[in-house]
Amino acid sequence: MDRTPAPISLAAARSLPWQPGRSAEAFIDGDMEIRFTPRPTNGPQKPHQRDEVYIVAAGSGFYRIDGTLTAVGPGDMCFAAAHAEHGFEDFTDDFAIWIIFYGPVK
Repeated sequence: MDRTPAPISLAAARSLPWQPGRSAEAFIDGDMEIRFTPRPTNGPQKPHQRDEVYIVAAGSGFYRIDGTLTAVGPGDMCFAAAHAEHGFEDFTDDFAIWIIFYGPVK
C-alpha cells in the first residue's frame, strides 16, 4: 500500500483544521507525526514526551531552547529533545511552522 502523501503547499497547510494553541495533523506514519500550525503559542510550550523538529514555513521570530534565544525565519530548522523547555517568541503575524514528532515516548 502506498502511504506517500500528496505534497502539501503552505497555502493548503494554512487551511488545515486547527484550534488556537493546537496544531493541525498533516500526516502520520508509524512513530512519525507531521503537524502544522499557523500561530504557535507565544512563549514557553508544555514540554512534549517525544523528540520534535520544527521547520519555519513563513514569517520570523525567536526560538528559545534551554535558555538560549535564536532568531529564526523561513527554512530554519529547530530541534527540541523530549521534555526540553522550549518555545517561539515575538514572531510576526504571518509566522507558521511545521512540527515533526518522531521516535518513542520518553
